[in-house]
Amino acid sequence: MTSERLARQTTLAAHWRQAGDYRRAGLLLTLTLGAAETELGPDSPVVALICNELGIVGKYTGRFDSAEACYLRALTIYEAAHGSEHDTVATICHNLGGLAHTRGVPIAGEPWARRSVEIRTRLHGSDHLLTAEDIAAWAPLLEGIGQPDEAEEQLRRALTIFEREHGPEHYDIAVTTHNLAAIHHRRGNLAQAVAGYNSALKLKERLLGPNHPDLATSLVGLGTAKRRLGDPEAAALFRRAVTLLAARVAPGHPTLAAAYRGLS
Repeated sequence: MTSERLARQTTLAAHWRQAGDYRRAGLLLTLTLGAAETELGPDSPVVALICNELGIVGKYTGRFDSAEACYLRALTIYEAAHGSEHDTVATICHNLGGLAHTRGVPIAGEPWARRSVEIRTRLHGSDHLLTAEDIAAWAPLLEGIGQPDEAEEQLRRALTIFEREHGPEHYDIAVTTHNLAAIHHRRGNLAQAVAGYNSALKLKERLLGPNHPDLATSLVGLGTAKRRLGDPEAAALFRRAVTLLAARVAPGHPTLAAAYRGLS
């Protein structure tokens, strides 16, 4: 019953995190982690599960060093429990890649993301939904290390699987559409970038609501592209991003910092 109770608490914290309530999720996870270490031992897979969730909260709030430590601790536990070829290991590698992408250090994250794709492909095949999720996270890191054509190819490959498995209305489709827009943006294809960011933002609004902090990434991307086009709407987009993030993330969070730069 102890494991079930702790797992329920972790699931509740994940629900709060997905709803954008990072503070409450982090508090519950911290309490749950202490209980799990005491009741199950520091090397329990339940501890790894909680550490992974704490890592995700740390990524979203800008507490990057703490997030990395949590992910690496989870990885150590999972590899000891399951070996190196396991879905839990692929998940942590995926998340370490995503953390590096958020921090703006793609060269550090690309090997982690590539490892997640390789593990998942061996376990499930190249056309599986879990593999597509890892591919979609790997692609922005490929773009970040100077491989935009490969990144676009991988994003479109993942998007095809997402649309097949989920239909047109799903969060993974919104994120992938945003990342394709970012590639157009960096190539200077601003009209295509604006269209992609708009599409991603509208889908996120339908799925998450208008006040979810995750909208800020697409708001900043759209604002930056519109500013380059001389569109006066850009300032309102940056202001909205600041409103969504300012009370929820650390002051130096990259997306919040980009929104403030846009306003300046």
